[in-house]
Amino acid sequence: MPGGDRAGRPERPLDYLVIGAGPAGLQMGRHLRRAGRGHLILEAGPGPGTFFRTFPRHRTLISNNKKHTGWDDPELNLRMDWNSLLSDGPAPLFTSYSDRYFPHADDMVRYLADWAADADLPVEYGTRAVRVARDEGPDGTFRVTDEHGRTHAARRLIVATGVSRENIPPVPGIETADTYATASTDPDDYTDQRVLVIGKGNSAFETADNLVEKAAVIHVAGPHSVRLAWRTHYVGHLRAVNNNVLDSYQLKAQNAILDGDVKRVERQADGTYLVTVSFVRADEVTKDIPYHRVIVCTGFRFDASIFDAGCRPRLTIGDRFPALTSAYESADVPGLYFAGTITQSRDFKQGTSGFIHGFRYGVRALHRVLEHRHHGVAWPGEDLPADPDALAAAVIARVNRSSALWQQFGVLADMIVPSGDGGARYLHEVPYDLAGPPLDPSAARYAITLEYGPDHDRHDPFDVEVARIRQSDAGRADEGHYLHPVVRCHRPGEPTAVHHITENLENEWTSREVHVEPLRAFFADTLAGSARGAGDAGARRA
Repeated sequence: MPGGDRAGRPERPLDYLVIGAGPAGLQMGRHLRRAGRGHLILEAGPGPGTFFRTFPRHRTLISNNKKHTGWDDPELNLRMDWNSLLSDGPAPLFTSYSDRYFPHADDMVRYLADWAADADLPVEYGTRAVRVARDEGPDGTFRVTDEHGRTHAARRLIVATGVSRENIPPVPGIETADTYATASTDPDDYTDQRVLVIGKGNSAFETADNLVEKAAVIHVAGPHSVRLAWRTHYVGHLRAVNNNVLDSYQLKAQNAILDGDVKRVERQADGTYLVTVSFVRADEVTKDIPYHRVIVCTGFRFDASIFDAGCRPRLTIGDRFPALTSAYESADVPGLYFAGTITQSRDFKQGTSGFIHGFRYGVRALHRVLEHRHHGVAWPGEDLPADPDALAAAVIARVNRSSALWQQFGVLADMIVPSGDGGARYLHEVPYDLAGPPLDPSAARYAITLEYGPDHDRHDPFDVEVARIRQSDAGRADEGHYLHPVVRCHRPGEPTAVHHITENLENEWTSREVHVEPLRAFFADTLAGSARGAGDAGARRA
């Protein structure tokens, strides 16, 4: 239902109103449409994916576009395709839009427009939400006023607006500097100049790298150490594609990384700057450094200003993101849900919820929560006999194929819930810490995740001595640093039993001796323990 025509639309509240037609809003819309739920998507911009029309500023995405995998399985291919949205049937894949491993942002804009058209979603473009209110009571209807003065009513509200405001630190004088969003991207504008870039993330280094051939001196400043994605496994940390400035710094090419707090930015009469920096590595030595240009690249934040006081969500992590429950619901406003990059408080700077290849699965999990809670739809899964062979085979099959467990490592988990009568229900991709249905907190269950090893981000993965892989030693699987399956048995009132499936170079956990048999033995032991516990409980009741 594109456009602003409301003719024929019933006045009763919709099941769902979605704010934002970026990747997350579109993904949610497709799930809602397939389920037959009444919904509408409001989008401020002229088309889908407004954010990508501007960002990243230098127009190169850092999300992998690996189209040649050697696999024919579309589920496995999604492990390497970080840009496509999910569909239960034929739909455009991003890999058809670019051959580049790091594609152009304009390709994302084209892809999202085609994907939205293919899904035939009810989106009203050019319709910015300017106020969110709610009728009294915890089940009160949400009423969203748009820029045209119309009000849209819904029982539940899903916010998928992304992080729409720049995160500017409270530094005196910083308002006189350029920002990532406003600074010129033409390197010629910086010829022979001294440039300070504030921030140590990808936007900062992307900006600095663009100036290497023209600027005389580039300093990149921030109080924390540079975190490298290849070491931390967090893709939002500095990616190799943006780290040329590190090379130039270590090889003495006039550029430098400043480990310190920017205390003041002072604009001079001639338009240059004098910046006060307190150095962390030099016992807080403070120095005033001259620059021609200062560019602030310190990330983005969620904008909660449109919410009335009665339904304004609590924020977290420096008030940058909404505080969420394990069901992607506001921690203090029932019925208010969030989707997309603004759900990254779930795994902040640890996982992938801030990126398409992560939150596409988070959106699917949210939809399943909504279907189960509000429409009585069973969580997807299958019934199995609760015997060691069947459970081990099911786990091995899933960890060798699932893209959701792969991409949302440690956040989404498959769950096995024994029924007590010799059967079990195998549930797919449940938020690991989900409280309540479809999980019974008083019942035993197994959780299956993919995870990196303990302290994996504290070791140099290219140090041969530290990174020695024990791929054939199932008895020491818990020492591995690389991604591998972990199976936990949770029984109320008892310590959690944990089994690690040892890591594998090709991520193929198929060896009967190394992978399958140890897992089968774990199930045999824990199932026997559950049976003993049930017998003891029965004896106590008798």
